[in-house]
Amino acid sequence: MIYVFDANSFSEMSPYFPDIFPTFWTRFEEALEDGEITSTREVLRELIDGPQHHVLDWCNRNKAIFATPDAQETAFVAKIFAVPHFRGLIGEKQRLRGTPVADPFLIARASVLNGTVVSEESPKPNKPNIPGVCQHFGVPCIKLGDFLRAKGWSF
Repeated sequence: MIYVFDANSFSEMSPYFPDIFPTFWTRFEEALEDGEITSTREVLRELIDGPQHHVLDWCNRNKAIFATPDAQETAFVAKIFAVPHFRGLIGEKQRLRGTPVADPFLIARASVLNGTVVSEESPKPNKPNIPGVCQHFGVPCIKLGDFLRAKGWSF
């Protein structure tokens, strides 16, 4: 299984300090080496614009997992935005400020790779967000805790 991580799930890992949770980080890096963990360049851009913590340092050391969208992914992003309601994935403030928006690229990468999105967003009726778009396109979407359960990890 391939898991495509959102910025908020990386941020959710910030309390897992490597010196306190070494087993988590060892297993996470093993899953990375096995090709089970990936993300998109836009997620790294969001993380760089956010709060600084040890997870960002880890991400910077593992930049290879933050792939540049390929032609298939870009075409899927267009498919997402062909649904007028989903154009709301990019908020007015994000458009005006030119801040990174990873959501459509994250979903596209998961779809193209037949993977699962890992995001901390929850479904919200009438508001376009990752779980709603994933559901529309049949892309699995779970939270970090569900990822840990799926991997059978406990600490």
